[in-house]
Amino acid sequence: MKITFAAAPVAAALLSLLSACSSHPTAEVHRPIRWAPLDYGQTRDVNRYFAVVQARHEVDQAFQVGGKVLERRVELGQTVNKGDVLGVIDAADYRLSQDGAQRQLDAANARWHQAESDWKRMQALKSDGSVSASDEEHAKSTLDTAEATAKAAARTLELAQNQVGYTVLRASSSGVITNVRFEVGQVVAPGQAVVAVADEGEPEIVVDVPEEQLEAFKHSRFVAFLAGNPNDTFAVELREIAAQAAAQTRTYRARLKPLQQRQLPLGASATLVSEHLVTDAMAAAVPATALTQVDGKPAIWTARPIQGQKDLARVNLAPVAVLGYRNDQVLLSGPKQGTIVVTAGVHKMAPGLIVAMPPRAASGPALAGGAP
Repeated sequence: MKITFAAAPVAAALLSLLSACSSHPTAEVHRPIRWAPLDYGQTRDVNRYFAVVQARHEVDQAFQVGGKVLERRVELGQTVNKGDVLGVIDAADYRLSQDGAQRQLDAANARWHQAESDWKRMQALKSDGSVSASDEEHAKSTLDTAEATAKAAARTLELAQNQVGYTVLRASSSGVITNVRFEVGQVVAPGQAVVAVADEGEPEIVVDVPEEQLEAFKHSRFVAFLAGNPNDTFAVELREIAAQAAAQTRTYRARLKPLQQRQLPLGASATLVSEHLVTDAMAAAVPATALTQVDGKPAIWTARPIQGQKDLARVNLAPVAVLGYRNDQVLLSGPKQGTIVVTAGVHKMAPGLIVAMPPRAASGPALAGGAP
């Protein structure tokens, strides 16, 4: 009994403390939201493509005859002028053919001259009747045959001389070496591409366009920038697009040229930005996370600031009309310009719920505008 009486004052003191604490209610904590104002404008479809800088004119050059490579006089990235020697192959066999053709031509010319002399003597004897008509026809036939043989031998010699010249590969145009595919000692075949020469004066932006974006791509406006200098954008225009899709990737190769002439490093990585006007109707682009439904119809949560309450707003549902989709955004219309939209966490909203509106920078990224 003494223990019970001694604990009673302590229990009473604890009960009074708890009662004192319950008399001060805790402050209500409001859920912060991510938000952005609606911004209406013309609906534009913007896409980005990985691109490569290539020369408009690039020629694969090859030896016109086959043989063993004796010299390679170019390196990758080297600048060459028209007529510069790129490589040399062994011409020993071709010189032998040239020498043989020369000897055949000499023999043919000798027979031609002999036949011509016989014909002239035949004509001198014809006046006294000592030459029959058949002998005259035979002499004329022999002369014509010898002449034709001599001319054919001359063409054979010309062909042999050309083949000797073909053993030296010369640049067909000025430019920069973009590919080298032969080495000294290698045996190359006629027509085998061994070096590529590109004209640096007309660089182009080359991209592969997916099949589903082809029609919009044809009617777009374009700007591009290099990976090494993303702040330097420049306008380009579509020059040509492949009529047939690539068999493996099912994409269409497009080539675009700068509107103003400029030097671009061949082979550099670039980004092409295409902008296509989808419709003249005014629409706003919101993140797909902002879209919800009410009675099976599309809607968004809007936030109206509470007067006199700093950084507090009350949310409500607003029906919208969906005009289309763009990547991770939805194009819509309905609420007024500047209406504040909840852009994330819409599944946690309820009509009339009071939420906290942190400053714009802290509420997350802004909406992508409808009209860039």
